[in-house]
Amino acid sequence: MQEALLPFLRCPVTGSSLRLQVISKTVKQFHTGPQEILSEGILWAGLDWFYPIIGGIPRLLVESFEDHADFLAKYIPDFYARRQVLYDKYGPLIRQVIRKNKRTKKSFHQEWSLYNYAGDKTWNADKEGMMQRFLQETDETLLSIRGKLIFDAGCGNGLLNSLLAGAGTTVIGMDFSRSIEQAFAHNLEPRAHFIQGDVRYPPVKERIFDIVQCSGVLIHTPNTREAFYCIEPCVKSGGKLSVWLYHPRKDLIHNTINQIRRLTSRLPMRLQYYLYRLTLLPVSFVIKRLKGNKQNLREMMIDILDWFSPEYRWEHEHQEVEGWFERGNYISVKTTTNELFGFNMTGVKK
Repeated sequence: MQEALLPFLRCPVTGSSLRLQVISKTVKQFHTGPQEILSEGILWAGLDWFYPIIGGIPRLLVESFEDHADFLAKYIPDFYARRQVLYDKYGPLIRQVIRKNKRTKKSFHQEWSLYNYAGDKTWNADKEGMMQRFLQETDETLLSIRGKLIFDAGCGNGLLNSLLAGAGTTVIGMDFSRSIEQAFAHNLEPRAHFIQGDVRYPPVKERIFDIVQCSGVLIHTPNTREAFYCIEPCVKSGGKLSVWLYHPRKDLIHNTINQIRRLTSRLPMRLQYYLYRLTLLPVSFVIKRLKGNKQNLREMMIDILDWFSPEYRWEHEHQEVEGWFERGNYISVKTTTNELFGFNMTGVKK
């Protein structure tokens, strides 16, 4: 973590500012040269909440104090007493979050752990294609994004964030699972920052971002609409919100597959992996090759896991989502992309 990131962060539960306790620093190599970063530390929020920084990444999930209990107990003498205070005050919230997040975190960690940064494409796009897709979805240009502050809420492998930072933006990439560790490790741009967080409890300050992008993420939460209204306050007045969502299809095969995945997504994660690898991957390989698609096997497997593995996978009509924007006080609402499986919609905040 670079200390320049701290002013953008807040406690995801109370919204209060964070105070930094430094444990250790290290040097990370960026394109611009070596820079000192905070590799380990603790972020304190008021009297109750506290969040670890591990491996250079702020872990700002509600349940981070449980996920990283051993690390925190090592550096906080009264950790167990403080943990009990959190349960006494926020027990129902904590238990609900742990229950709802457990499978989703494992699902996306398994998915992105397959990605090979040396040459794999992301959703069939190379680096240039990723940037062009972002510009098309957000209705921006390389010139218009320069100098802007961007929040990528659900950054996946983090490659886009490095590209955006290289294009002159300051970007905070957030992801839910431990895949954020690979995103951070492979980033060489000092203006790209990475945090672990939950779109339902955004750990960034409200009304400060020029662009908030949330691509293919809200539909994997327990309630897409509720998650939309959790993330939209991060957009500043005059700023833009951009979301990509699945839409329904009148296709028997598509809808049958969705019914099947409701059952298979409940299986243990590793079992799902081998099940899909032995059954769906060979079929996908043959069909895609016949269509001229040159995805490699890893890229195909990531596609399969992204569809079949998440616990939640919602589909929404365009008119429904347009209403969310309008009720959130957004103008110039429009669909910027409309593809086979989904669409992107943007709006400008009044």
